Amino acid sequence: MFITSPELAAEPGIAHAFFTREGGVSTGIYASLNGGLGSNDNPAAIAENRARMAAHMKVAPTHLVSVHQVHSADAVVVTGPWDGDKPRADAMVTTAHDVALGTSTADCGPILFADSEAGVIGAAHSGWKGAFTGIVGATVTAMEKLGARRERILAVLGPTISAKAYEVGPEFVERFKSENATYARFFHGSERPAHAMFDLPAFIALRAQEAGIGRFIDLGLCTYGDENRFFSYRRTTHRNESDYGRLISAIALRR
Repeated sequence: MFITSPELAAEPGIAHAFFTREGGVSTGIYASLNGGLGSNDNPAAIAENRARMAAHMKVAPTHLVSVHQVHSADAVVVTGPWDGDKPRADAMVTTAHDVALGTSTADCGPILFADSEAGVIGAAHSGWKGAFTGIVGATVTAMEKLGARRERILAVLGPTISAKAYEVGPEFVERFKSENATYARFFHGSERPAHAMFDLPAFIALRAQEAGIGRFIDLGLCTYGDENRFFSYRRTTHRNESDYGRLISAIALRR
C-alpha cells in the first residue's frame, strides 16, 4: 500500500508514506488506491481511498490536506483544512501536528521535506515546469520562514518518471539549454530523430543541491515502468485511455 524512505523514517517525530496504487476500492483504470480529487473516478471511492491514507497517517480524513496543483513555483503554509477553495499552489509547509500534507502525482516528482529539529515539514509536486521555475527552492524558503534551516532539511523524491521513459521534443530541450547550457547533461539520445530522453529526477536533484538542502534522497522508482504499483499519466496517454489515477505522497508531524 505504501513505500517509505529509511532515511526519513529515522527522523524523530516524522511520519510519511509514498502511497502506491494498491490497497484501495477504485476499479478499472483507477484500480485501486486512487487519491486524485481531480480525476473522473467515483467520488465515493476517492473519499474512501483518501480516508484509508489519512488513517495510516493518523489524521482525520478532513486533515489529509492538498492544494490545487498548477505546475507553479508557489508554496503555501498549512495550519489546518482549507476554508473554501483550495489554494492554487504546488507545495505546502507546516508546523501543525494534526494535519498530513498530501501531494498528488502520476509521473511528476513527489518530494517530502523535513527538518525534524525545527519541527517543520513540507510536500511538493515537481513536474518539469515546477522544477524549472523553482518549486524546490520555494518550498525550502517557506520552511525557513517557519524556523527550518536548509542545511538540516532532508528531502526525499518518491516515484517519478525516469529518463528511460520520458521522451521530449526539440523545443523542450532548447528551452532548458537556453536557460543554462549545462542543462544539456540532463538529456540523452532517443530513438526518434530530434527527440531526447529527459532525466527529471536528476534535474530535481540539481535543484535540491542549488537550494542548499542538507540531504537529498531519490528512491529511484519509475512510475511508467512499474504498472502494478504506480499510476502514470504518460502510460495512460500512450494507451489512449480516458483518464488516470493519482498517487498520494504524504508527510505529518508526530506528537
